[in-house]
Amino acid sequence: MFSQTVEYALRAVAFLADHAPRACTTEQISTATKVPKPYLSKVLQNLGRGNIVKSHRGVGGGVTLIKAPEELTILEVVNAVEPIVRISVCPLGLKTHGKNLCPLHRRMDDALATIEQSFQSTTLAQLLSEPTGSHPLCEEPRKRNPQSSE
Repeated sequence: MFSQTVEYALRAVAFLADHAPRACTTEQISTATKVPKPYLSKVLQNLGRGNIVKSHRGVGGGVTLIKAPEELTILEVVNAVEPIVRISVCPLGLKTHGKNLCPLHRRMDDALATIEQSFQSTTLAQLLSEPTGSHPLCEEPRKRNPQSSE
C-alpha cells in the first residue's frame, strides 16, 4: 500500500529522530536504514522541501530534523514525500456518482481516513518510545546519556 519512497522516508526520519538533535551524515543514515545512498539523497531532498529535515555543511554537518521528534507526526513525513490522496469524487468520473461515492470507493476513502488519522496522532517520539520487543532500525535501543548532546 505504501511506496518504497514512503518506507525509506519513514526509516530515515525515524533514524534522525532517534539521534536528535545530532546531525547525521547521509552515509550513516544509509547504512543504518539499508536505503541505497543515491535513493536516500533524493528522499532527503523531498523531506527538505517538505520542511521535515535540513542539511548542515562543514565539520559536524549532516542532516537534522527541523522539528523535535515530539512534534513531528508520521503524517507530516508521509505527506512530504507522497501525500495521502483522499477520494472525494468518483474516480471513474461517473456523473451520476459525483461526490456520492459508491460503496467500494467509500470504503477505500474510509480506510484512507483511518490511516490519515492514525498517522496524524502518532509522533516520531511515540514510535521510538513504544514498549515493544523491537526498537525501530536497530537490534536494541540506543543507550542515551542525559548529560551529552546526543
